[in-house]
Amino acid sequence: MSTSDMQSLLSDSYLYGGNADYLEELYDLFLKDPQAIDPKWRAYFQRLPNGTDVSHADIRKQFLQLAKQPLQRQIVTGDALHERKQAAVKQLINAYRTYGHLAAKTDPLGKISAHPRQLTLSYYPDLSPKDYDQQFHTQSLLGVDKATLREIIVRLEEIYCGSIGSEFMYISNLEEALWVQQRLEQKRPELSAEQKREILKQLIAADGLEKYLGNKYVAQKRFSLEGGDSFIPFVHAVNEQASQQGVKEILMGMAHRGRLNTLINIYGKPAEELFQEFEGRKDYGLTSGDVKYHLGYASDVETKSGPLHLMLAFNPSHLEVINAVLMGSVRARQERPEREQPFEVMGLLVHGDASFAGQGIVQETLNMSQTNAYQIAGTVHVVINNQVGFTTSDPKDARSSIYCTDPAKMIDCPIFHVNGDDPEAVVFVAQLATEYRNRFHKDVVADIVCYRRQGHNEGDEPIATQPMMYQFIRKYPVTHELYAQKLIDQNVCTAEEVANWIKSYRDLLDTGGSVVKTKPDGLSSKYAANWAPYLDREWFTPVETSVPLQKLVALGEKLAQLPPDFEVQRQVSHTLAARTHMIQGQQPLDWGYAETLAYASLLDEGYSVRISGEDVRRGTFAHRHATLHDQKTGKTYTALAHIAKSPVRFQIYDSLLSEVGTMGFEYGYATTDPHTLVLWEAQYGDFANGAQVVMDQFISSAWQKWRTLCGLTLLLPHGYEGSGPEHTSARLERYLQLCAEKNMQVCVPTTPAQIFHLLRRQIIRPYRTPLIVMTPKSMLRNKLAVSSLAELSQGHFQLVIPETEHTDTKQIKRVILCSGKVYYDLLQKRGELSRKDIALIRIEQLYPFPRDELQAQLKQYENVKDVIWCQEEPENQGAWYIMRHRFEACLAKGQRLHYAGRPAAASPAVGYMKLHLKQQAELINAALGLKEQHAKN
Repeated sequence: MSTSDMQSLLSDSYLYGGNADYLEELYDLFLKDPQAIDPKWRAYFQRLPNGTDVSHADIRKQFLQLAKQPLQRQIVTGDALHERKQAAVKQLINAYRTYGHLAAKTDPLGKISAHPRQLTLSYYPDLSPKDYDQQFHTQSLLGVDKATLREIIVRLEEIYCGSIGSEFMYISNLEEALWVQQRLEQKRPELSAEQKREILKQLIAADGLEKYLGNKYVAQKRFSLEGGDSFIPFVHAVNEQASQQGVKEILMGMAHRGRLNTLINIYGKPAEELFQEFEGRKDYGLTSGDVKYHLGYASDVETKSGPLHLMLAFNPSHLEVINAVLMGSVRARQERPEREQPFEVMGLLVHGDASFAGQGIVQETLNMSQTNAYQIAGTVHVVINNQVGFTTSDPKDARSSIYCTDPAKMIDCPIFHVNGDDPEAVVFVAQLATEYRNRFHKDVVADIVCYRRQGHNEGDEPIATQPMMYQFIRKYPVTHELYAQKLIDQNVCTAEEVANWIKSYRDLLDTGGSVVKTKPDGLSSKYAANWAPYLDREWFTPVETSVPLQKLVALGEKLAQLPPDFEVQRQVSHTLAARTHMIQGQQPLDWGYAETLAYASLLDEGYSVRISGEDVRRGTFAHRHATLHDQKTGKTYTALAHIAKSPVRFQIYDSLLSEVGTMGFEYGYATTDPHTLVLWEAQYGDFANGAQVVMDQFISSAWQKWRTLCGLTLLLPHGYEGSGPEHTSARLERYLQLCAEKNMQVCVPTTPAQIFHLLRRQIIRPYRTPLIVMTPKSMLRNKLAVSSLAELSQGHFQLVIPETEHTDTKQIKRVILCSGKVYYDLLQKRGELSRKDIALIRIEQLYPFPRDELQAQLKQYENVKDVIWCQEEPENQGAWYIMRHRFEACLAKGQRLHYAGRPAAASPAVGYMKLHLKQQAELINAALGLKEQHAKN
C-alpha cells in the first residue's frame, strides 16, 4: 500500500486525528482477530514487513511520521474524483453509525425525526444524486466489497434509521464497538413462522391479561402494561438467549408498571392467587404485608436450552432503589461456592423513562457496575419508555438530555432504542443486549419506546393534561392487532387462529391456573438460600460468643505475620506493634483490635465476612488497618483474608462515594446469604442520611411486608466531639423511631469486648434481623475504653452494664442511665469529684429493649429517688423522646426519671468548639446533680 493510500485511509477513519494510539489499538485487535477489523486495514496490516512479526515500536513510529505529514493526496492510480467520492461514502457510512439513531423510526405514535445533516448527500460536497448508481467500497456493510451508493444508503437506512436506533460509537473499547457494529450490520436471521406465532401469542397474553383484569376489577389500580406490550416478548427473548449462553438464574428488579403482567405471563404466578389479592382474600400471614404490585415471586421455567430459575425482587414505590438491592443479591448468588462462573447469575433491571433519567440511584448503580466491590458481570437494563413520566409530565421537563437513557453513557455501554410496535425488532434487541452482556460482562441498555394507554393508574384520566397524545392513543390499535395483521398478510397465521388464541388465553385465566409452563419440582433447593433455621427465633436466644484464650493468641499471631520485606507506614507500624503487645497480654485491647479479632475468629469458625463503605480498609479514624500498604511497592496485604480458608472468604472494599447505592447493595447481599456477616460502614454516621430510603423501605420493614429476613450490620460512627452538625450524630432517633415488632436491633456498645461479642453474636446466633451499631469516634482511643483478653475468652455481650466501681448500693443516692461515649465523660467527672454516691448504668442495647435486665439493676437502688437519663444529643433527638416510656416502666417504686442533656435543637450539634464544650460541661454537671437542670420545652 502506498503512502497516499495510507494517508487516505487515515483521513477517512471516523476516529482520525493523527491518532497513533487509536491505530496501535487497531493493530492490536488485528493481531488477535484479523477478521474483526475493516478489510482495508486488514489488507494494510497484512502487507507490513514480516507479516505480524513487525514490532509495535516500528508501527507506532510509522504512524507518527504519517500523522506529521501534510494530508496531501498523491494520485498513484485511478480517478482522483472517484477517490474523493469514495472517501465521502466512508464518511457517510460512519455518519449513519454515529447519528442514525436520531432519525430512527422508534416512536410508535408516529413522531418523525428529521434526518441530521450528516445523513444527507448535500452535506458531502463530492456526492450528489448522480452518484446513486456508482459502485463504492462498502466496508463489508452488505457482505460484499462493493455496491452502488443507492444500495448502500438503503441498507444504512434499514440498519440505523429503521425500528432500532443504536448508540455505540462513543464506546472507547474498540473491540466492543466493532462487535456491536458487526452484529447490527450483518444480515438479521429471519424468524421462523413458529417463532413469529409465539411472539404474537405473547403479545396476546400481555394485552389479554390487562383487558381481563380491567373488566373483572373495574377501576382498581393495577398500573397496567398497556401500550408497552412488547416488554413481555422482550423478557421471554432475554430468558431464552441467556439460557442458551449458560445463564442459570435471572433476577429481575422492576417498579410497579407492568409488574402484574410480568408475574402472570413471565413467572407463571397462578391467576387465582392474583385474583385473591385483588379481592382482599389473600392472607400471607404477615403483620403488615404490601400491595399486590410490590410483591416479588420466584419460579423455574422451561427454556429451549433447559430449566431457568427466575426471581422477581420485592420492590416498594421508590422506583429505582431496587437496582442496588438486586445487584447485591446477584453478587451474593454469584459468590456461592457451588457457582462455576459468576455470569451464570444475571440481573435484569426494568426502568421507567422518567425515573431512569431523574433518580440519582441510577447513576450510582451504573457507576458501581464495574468496580471491584460491586461488579456483577453486567446487567441488562430495559426501559419501558411510555414517553410520559407521570400523567401530567412533559418530556421536556423530565430531563435535560436527548434521551432518558443518556446517563448510561457514563459507563461506555451500548444503548438500543427500539419501536415497541415492532415486536420482531424488540426481540432482536433483547437477544443482542443479552449476548453483549454475556460476552463482555458489562451493562447494556434497551429502550423500548412505547406509550401508555391508561393514566398513571387506572383511576386517572390522562387526556386532561395530554389531550393530543391521548386522542391519538384512543384510536390507535394495540400492538398484537398490528402484528397479527402483519402475520396474516404473510400467511403465517389466519384471523381464525388469532381469535382462538385470544379466547384460549381468556379461558386459561378463567381456570385460575398458570399461563406459563413451570417446573413443579423447581430448582429452589439448588438456588435459593435456606432461611428455615432462622424462622420464628427470639432475639434473646442464648449463644456462646467467647473464644478460648489459646485460640485468640493463635489468631493474633497469624494477624501479625507480614510478607517478607513488607514495609508499612510509620504510624501503622506503631499500631501493629501495639497489637502484638495486646495479644501477649502486655496492654489492654482497643476497639480496632477487638473488632479485628471478632472477624478473625468468625473466619476461623467457617463464617465469611464482607465489609464495604468509604475508607473501611483503613477505617475512617485509622483504627482498623485491615489492609496494609507496602510503602516501597504500593502492594497491599490483608491478613484476615489469609485466615479464611476456601470457601470461606474475607472481603473488604473501600466503596465509591455513595451511600444509598452501596447500602442498598449490601442489604441485597445480606438478604441472599445468611451465612456471611455483611457490614456497611458510614464514614460518619450521618452519611447514612443519604440512604434513608433503604432503611425506611427495606431494612426496617422487609419482614413485615414481604417475609424477607436480613442480617445486615450497619456501623455508624456517633459521638459529640465538637465536629459540627454534619459529623456528629448518626441520628439514633431515626432508627429507634422505626423500631417495632422486633424488626431490628439498635446497640451502642462502649467497650472493645462488647463490639467483639456483638459482632460474633450477629452471625453465630440463629437469629437474623438487621443490626444498627452506634460506633465510636474519639472513644476508639480513649484509654478508659479498653478491655482485656479475658473479657473476650470468658464474656458475652451485655445488654446492660451495671455500675463497675461502687458496689455498695446503700451509699448510692443518684442513678444515671446512659449509652455510648457520654459514659466516659460522666465517669471521668465523677472520679474528679470523688463521688461515691452516684451509680452509672449503661444500656448497651436500646432495642429490643432489655426491660428485665434494666429493671433488675434499678431494683438494687430502691432507696434512690432520682434516676437520670443522660444523653449528648439534643432533647428532641437521641433516645429520650422515643425510649422514655420504656425507662419509666423499669423504675422501682418511688423513683422518678429526669432528663440531662442538650436542650431541644433544630440542628444535631453546634459548630463552635467553645459552645460545644460549654454544652457538654453543662449536661455532665446536670446529670451529676451539680446544678439544677432548667425546664425544657
